Amino acid sequence: MKLLLDTHIFLWLISGDPRLTDNIRHTICNPQNEVYLSVVSVWEAIIKYQLGKLPLPEPPEIYLPKQRDRHLISSLSLDEGSVSQLAQLPLLHRDPFDRMLICQALHYGLTLTTVDSTIRAYSVNVI
Repeated sequence: MKLLLDTHIFLWLISGDPRLTDNIRHTICNPQNEVYLSVVSVWEAIIKYQLGKLPLPEPPEIYLPKQRDRHLISSLSLDEGSVSQLAQLPLLHRDPFDRMLICQALHYGLTLTTVDSTIRAYSVNVI
């Protein structure tokens, strides 16, 4: 399975947050699955860090890639093909970061790993 982590799932994973269920943790850590973190999530986390809403032990430009590598998660760039999906995406979710993650999941055929119930309203594979 090819997984795209929602920002909160990645942050819960790297911080050991108990809100990350064992099922999701095992799915992410299963070596048979390909796991991706979008640059969109890195962008969102850096903004939250700058606003004082996301405490991190190191600056985000150091900490986030280090944790992504540590957990064997690949980086997913944002490209025109993904962005063009936005034109057909219904405006069910107002968060621009989540909307771009949905677009990337649709464009690349990825399963979006999230607990955001609004994302489930879209025709995207979700766990």
